[in-house]
Amino acid sequence: MPEVTDRRRWLILAICCLSLFIVSLDNTIVNVALPSIQRDLGASVSGLQWTIDAYTLVLASLLMLSGSTADRVGRRRVFQIGLVIFGVGSLLCSVAPNIGTLVGFRILQAIGGSMLNPVAMSIITNVFTDRRQRATAIGVWGGVVGISFALGPTVGGLLVQSVGWRSIFWINIPVVVAAIVLTAMFVPESRAARSRRIDPFGQVLVLLTLATLTYGIIEGPGRGWASPEILGCFVVAVGSVIGLLLYEPRRQEPLLDLRFFRSAPFSGATLIAISGFGAMGAFLFLNTLYLQDSRGFSALDAGLLTLPLAVVMSLCAPWAGRMVSRRGGRLPLAVGGIAMAAGAAVMTSLTEHTSIALLFVSYVIFGIGFGLLNPPITNTAVSGMPVSQAGVAAAVASTSRQVGQSLGIAVVGSVVTSAVHGSLQVGFASASHAGWWIITCCGLVVAVLGFVTTGRWARRTAATVAAEFIDEPSRVPAGVR
Repeated sequence: MPEVTDRRRWLILAICCLSLFIVSLDNTIVNVALPSIQRDLGASVSGLQWTIDAYTLVLASLLMLSGSTADRVGRRRVFQIGLVIFGVGSLLCSVAPNIGTLVGFRILQAIGGSMLNPVAMSIITNVFTDRRQRATAIGVWGGVVGISFALGPTVGGLLVQSVGWRSIFWINIPVVVAAIVLTAMFVPESRAARSRRIDPFGQVLVLLTLATLTYGIIEGPGRGWASPEILGCFVVAVGSVIGLLLYEPRRQEPLLDLRFFRSAPFSGATLIAISGFGAMGAFLFLNTLYLQDSRGFSALDAGLLTLPLAVVMSLCAPWAGRMVSRRGGRLPLAVGGIAMAAGAAVMTSLTEHTSIALLFVSYVIFGIGFGLLNPPITNTAVSGMPVSQAGVAAAVASTSRQVGQSLGIAVVGSVVTSAVHGSLQVGFASASHAGWWIITCCGLVVAVLGFVTTGRWARRTAATVAAEFIDEPSRVPAGVR
């Protein structure tokens, strides 16, 4: 890759951050629009769950594949293809005539999205060769997540109320067009010196596991947990997991190296990401339906009410990052998990007349917890790993975040759906209590794992695993660093 000037480096960072912004924004902004989508398209609660989960599931399943593909055929090329697919998917979502086609177009969006963030991160790590500049660039990259979370509820509420829910997908189009043009002008093409082999069978098994498990959980309440269709989904999910356990160790370059899970920090970070992001996804899902369906707030009012959660989260995240660099991940993980549990516990007595002040308290406490949680996850996952394996560990942590969000919405949504008797406007608040308790438990799991998997014993397990890779060729998929 030719030498890049400092000015151009920061411009490339801005271009890459555009992709992160729209992909991250799409989660929170769509949450605010769910009640409007439900009314306009006549969607069920399970249909709303799929509107979110179809996106996050496909994103989770394809992150590592997209990264390794970009290493092989060119990062700029894959990044541009991803932008085009994401833009087309967004346009199609905006004209979807029913919930089924909307879910299908969300899948197309996610296919494009999977080519953006991991590939953009790889572009950044290859352009910023100075370690200090790279750390600053990655810090800016992480801050964009907080900004997208903060803007999502308010921007989404404003658009839904003034123009309609379809407009939340329109705003992606000009950003995508600008990013495509700027990428062609300023981002240099690059490939990995040694790209990983694609593992198609492992990829199919991962997708089957996630898709069938999530389908069974979401559709179980409506179709019957003992129905052949739902039981068949769970059988396929279990069979796919067994297949991964048997097949992946035999590959020289597996999609998922199972030896990583012998490291307590790595396994802990994976479970923390699933639990923490599961709690966050479920929190946003339940809160949106409660504010708009049960309380009758407009989309804009619901977005403004939720804004304190996002603002506090974006303020706490940089502080957590500094804490991790100085003292490690134990304190922010433990405190963050406890705060998330406390914030969700406030909502376990929710009624149709709960005061706004109490909701505000819940949002602030939960926002503090989630803000502390996110920065240490990747740090904990790569703790003790050799440099050659850090990219793989970080990629699995990123995938776990998406898996957690999908499963959180699926599980909590199904539990609440099973408890609702009548319309959401009448019975949702009391039916949601079980869901809030599940979110509370997820926070406690984060706290316990954060404490247990960051101590001396945990570091010894990481060192043992790292020793196995020292003499092996690098397996790092640079596209997902």
